Amino acid sequence: MTVLGDLVTLQGGGTPPRDEPRYWNGTIPWASVKDLGVSRLVSTVERISPGGVEASATRIIKAGHVVVATRMAIGRASILEVDAAINQDLKALIPRPGRRVHPNYLLHLLGASTAFLEKRATGATVKGIRSEVLENLPVPHANYDEQRRIADILDRADAIRRKRKQAISLMEELLRSAFLEMFGDPVTNPKGWPVKPAGELIEGLEAGWSANGEARQRAADEFGVLKVSAVTSGVFKPDEHKAVAPGTIDCELVTPRAGDLLFSRANTRELVAATCLVERDEPRLFLPDKIWRVVPRAGTTTTPYLRFLLAHARFRAELTKTATGTSGSMLNVSMEKLRGLRCPVPPFSLQQRFADLVWSVLRIKAGFATAEQDAANLFASLVDRAFSVGLPC
Repeated sequence: MTVLGDLVTLQGGGTPPRDEPRYWNGTIPWASVKDLGVSRLVSTVERISPGGVEASATRIIKAGHVVVATRMAIGRASILEVDAAINQDLKALIPRPGRRVHPNYLLHLLGASTAFLEKRATGATVKGIRSEVLENLPVPHANYDEQRRIADILDRADAIRRKRKQAISLMEELLRSAFLEMFGDPVTNPKGWPVKPAGELIEGLEAGWSANGEARQRAADEFGVLKVSAVTSGVFKPDEHKAVAPGTIDCELVTPRAGDLLFSRANTRELVAATCLVERDEPRLFLPDKIWRVVPRAGTTTTPYLRFLLAHARFRAELTKTATGTSGSMLNVSMEKLRGLRCPVPPFSLQQRFADLVWSVLRIKAGFATAEQDAANLFASLVDRAFSVGLPC
């Protein structure tokens, strides 16, 4: 083993005075933490002028070098595809004279070292690491050819993982596109469907019970009360729950069942009124009072139609603007407001065709999700092997 400081020197950056307009909106890319998170950094949110470089501690880093965050998103890194200045929250890794270090190897090393770096972060509000922490990061001995070989293996494994993840995202986009093709924009209703209050489409809204659970995954003999985050993303996440001992339950539970539509009635303005579909029975989980099960009226509507209707950004905004609450961070949609929401109502047969498509795509998506998890596990295993004992030839 060696340490990172034996291979590279660290170069920091800075920020030109914000109150000097002539230093900003120039021609020089200026990278900060918010620009990282991609393996190859080709552009930045902000740009500065040559005068901004002269008036600050920033430095222009040549393309091909790795930059890494030492504050906030500690360890997040990217390879510069363009010459760029950096701010004070980043460090550029510049190979020492006579040292050849493959940038992709460094990128994967930093990705594998996030826990090491975060554990050594300090700060009361914004966490950060000192330069010596980064300089003392352990690095396995590997010559340049070996670094390149390891980086190539990890790049290919990561590409497989990313492509499978992208395929899952494309399926969701496919369903959104199919919804608009079949039913049109629900706000403008160009197909002229009859419009009715949601209360005429919904048979019932079933609220759960908010138990005092423990912040951990439930044991086999325990129940789990879902957190609002189980619904927020639009995809049901059964692992987002708190453990509840069976002996503490003294009421009838609302458990998620295959085909259910769940609705989050309370959250921030951006996240309230989130919905998701449940793909399998979860008898050991139950809903809190902040999540409702939306029961459709038979022969009138389907849960997939309601899910994509309520998830349409502008239609959902019509509902969220009715949310109330005294807190600026947590708002609530009442059952009355949801039932009063005016909804376009296409023929049930057309809704059923869409529902069949949704469930078919979700079954395929589940297979892709398993494959994506397998690819992620393989990538993690390869990374662990590469930076502990090295990958086999």
